[in-house]
Amino acid sequence: MRTKPWAAVAAALPLAVACVAGPPAAASTDGVKPPTVPAGTTASWLVFDRKAGRFVATRNAHRKFRSASVVKILIAIDYLDKRKSVPAADARLLKVMLRSSDDGAATTFWNRGGKGAIVQRMARKLGLSDTVPPPASKPGFWGYTSLSAYDIVRTYRYLLDTAAPGVRETILGHLRNSTPCGTDGFDQYFGIPRAVPKPWAVKQGWSGFGDVAPTKCGTGASANPVPLRAPGADLSISGVASRATGSGVPDYGRPVLHTTGLLGKDDRFIMALLTAHPVGGTWSSSVKRITMLTQGLYRSVLNSL
Repeated sequence: MRTKPWAAVAAALPLAVACVAGPPAAASTDGVKPPTVPAGTTASWLVFDRKAGRFVATRNAHRKFRSASVVKILIAIDYLDKRKSVPAADARLLKVMLRSSDDGAATTFWNRGGKGAIVQRMARKLGLSDTVPPPASKPGFWGYTSLSAYDIVRTYRYLLDTAAPGVRETILGHLRNSTPCGTDGFDQYFGIPRAVPKPWAVKQGWSGFGDVAPTKCGTGASANPVPLRAPGADLSISGVASRATGSGVPDYGRPVLHTTGLLGKDDRFIMALLTAHPVGGTWSSSVKRITMLTQGLYRSVLNSL
């Protein structure tokens, strides 16, 4: 496998993501009405227009959510930024972790990188204000990392504007080829992939819906009926509302769904939409809610231009 000298290039590049101020406190869509959040659902979002150089939609952008699989982007950046070359075996793990949200691959990198130390390094390097590692009592649970819509947008801006070319091309190349099915059998084409026309690059997150996919995802050879997740996943919290207080994990006991990524020609928009759903909420109803919100948010952004 051909390798690339990424680390030295990354060190020489400025942190371009620091050049734009934080998002406004309320929605900013130039008078266009943002989507209505369904009762019982908690939602935060942020959309950055790279062409205009400004935030064009925001709601509670600094509210913390548990990351679920969105933290895999930080795991990948941390791994790649430290290496001049990538062994073929690790390249395969990165591919399945980013394209198909494989939990086993994430746990391998998480353990190798020092677990929560990965999150601490990335928060310092990227200037993430709301991102913290899992609680000390759950060091192996990468899905318990806390983050915000603001920090996710900042992470994508780092990849686009500051990261070494090899880091950027590897990570975003995989996200542009996100598979319909996660390796755990869940359909990860909700939110952006369902509501926004291509081109896009996405990293999705979900947790708290049980350890078996509700329906078989895909057909034939592309199906992924595997029901088990790796130790880093946080499926054990499904429906455990009574344990939420004092857990140190945002929305502990509530299912969460997140859709994040780059939208449009030349990656014009960066979108992060994070949601927590009612205790005991079903996969199908939660997916419908976040896809509806994504569609409404995307329309409001386009109408504001």
